[in-house]
Amino acid sequence: MTAASPAFTIGVSLKTYLSHARTVAWATELAEVARRHPAVRDGVVELFVAPTFPSLVPVRDVLAGTGVRLAAQDVSATGPGASTGEVSADELAEIGCSIAEVGHAERRALFHEDDAVVAAKTAAALRNGLTPLICVGEDDRAPAAVAAREVQRQVDAALAAVEDSGRVVVAYEPVWAIGAESPASSTHIAAVVAALEGHLAALPGHADSRVIYGGSAGPGLLTELGGQVRGLFLGRRAHDVSAVEGVLDEALALAAVAPVAPAAAVAEVAS
Repeated sequence: MTAASPAFTIGVSLKTYLSHARTVAWATELAEVARRHPAVRDGVVELFVAPTFPSLVPVRDVLAGTGVRLAAQDVSATGPGASTGEVSADELAEIGCSIAEVGHAERRALFHEDDAVVAAKTAAALRNGLTPLICVGEDDRAPAAVAAREVQRQVDAALAAVEDSGRVVVAYEPVWAIGAESPASSTHIAAVVAALEGHLAALPGHADSRVIYGGSAGPGLLTELGGQVRGLFLGRRAHDVSAVEGVLDEALALAAVAPVAPAAAVAEVAS
């Protein structure tokens, strides 16, 4: 992370929970928060939102001037052409997206996307100037060391087809924690994220990349992690915009003190 980089990255995926009208209304509320909150206004937090495809342009317009980045929940592995139903990376970039989510566990389970598909989508995103949001996570509960090896493998697989250098964001989302009542333990999260941070740092061509945590993440978790994890990927708990504001408050408070270095948790992985 360079000196100019935000201290934290906070993202929200709306999936398909909200109607189009509710999505725009939600984004309008978020825009009001972003305009006045010092975490966003002063660049402490990089904030992004991922609505459904039909809502991307109206949400873009609502968020204009707030500093909130627009993200797509998916991206085509191919460019313009005969790919019915797909949305290409170059079109996403054209309408103002700067992030594209790839490899989410639901895409893998429901649409049978394998490592090769995730790799092609990651490459397409980078090729068109989008930051890939690479979702990784182990299927079943496992010790941190085992989980770390699996998610490192998933990151390597996602980057296997990449010819273009560029920043990536990795969202660590244990599959068993997605939609659960509570996230993984803070010790487990910190350990696996630290291992992923170290792994990313050793890869050439992906400077300023970072790892955030998803999987039933919500208000309170960033504080519980004590600065060991540099961001969250929020889901249903963010449907109330006040929850997002609460997470921004936490990030601002953590940034005001010396955060615990992510590498400090590596010992948990080795144990």
